[in-house]
Amino acid sequence: MDFVIGASAGMGACLFTNPLEVLKTKMQLQGELRAKGQHAVHYRNIFHSSYVIAKNDGLLALQKGLVPALWVQVVLNGVRLGFYQWATNKQLLNDKNGNLIVSRSVTVSALGAILGQTLSSPLFLVKTHLQAQSATASLAVGHQHEHTTMLAAFKNIYAQQGMKGLFRGVTASVPRAAVGSIMQLLSFDYSKRRLLEYDYFYDKKILTAFLASMAGGVAITLAMTPFDLIMTRIYNQPTDASGKGVLYTSYKDCMMKIYNAEGFLAFYKGVGPMYLRLGPHTVLCLVFWDHLNTLYMNFLKKV
Repeated sequence: MDFVIGASAGMGACLFTNPLEVLKTKMQLQGELRAKGQHAVHYRNIFHSSYVIAKNDGLLALQKGLVPALWVQVVLNGVRLGFYQWATNKQLLNDKNGNLIVSRSVTVSALGAILGQTLSSPLFLVKTHLQAQSATASLAVGHQHEHTTMLAAFKNIYAQQGMKGLFRGVTASVPRAAVGSIMQLLSFDYSKRRLLEYDYFYDKKILTAFLASMAGGVAITLAMTPFDLIMTRIYNQPTDASGKGVLYTSYKDCMMKIYNAEGFLAFYKGVGPMYLRLGPHTVLCLVFWDHLNTLYMNFLKKV
């Protein structure tokens, strides 16, 4: 049941925040391996990007990759949040006085995220390919894989590169998942515990979860944006006949090429939509998660 609750919370949040994921992906791929001022800027900010995409590709283009994005949430947050809730229910994260043991919280958050991200990597790969695509050739950024649907993408990748191709880039996604999960769940859990020390918040479960998740949204955005950009670049790069990346040979190679060609600030490309995506997604996901767990616990007490 912990898995189902985690998956449901992630899917509920994704329905609202997927358009921001599309904007972030396009902004992260814009000007790939080119210095500032040496490439066209099609997407200036989230508002301009939304207008340009809706005008040229249609309003529905803002929900590109929604199907694989929802499946990512089922696997990633089902495993990640489910594992964390299981550990919480088993009192594995607290000392004998009920205080949070930070090292255990970090370990459980990271392990759940790594497992969830690894299992969902093929879905993440396809999601990135679909979200990067543009129906208007003049506005295209990054490599265009030209998939028509999620299933077609899986068939194309598997036919050309086999199972190895579907898991291409998984090593780049693991650091992102671990850092993001640690910052999100640790800040959420810690903030929630501190708020509940005040009597005012004791019977205000949704408000408490909302404020705690806001802290989690800020923390995860600042920590995860560089890792997210590297993952997006590696996932979306073209490959040769053997399935090897054409632009980046490794995680370190990607990081150094971005730094040398685009500068340090390039690692924070798309930080605006990243926060506007992760902020609401974190809030919605964790509020849904917390509330669903409360409803489930109340149900068990009545049975």
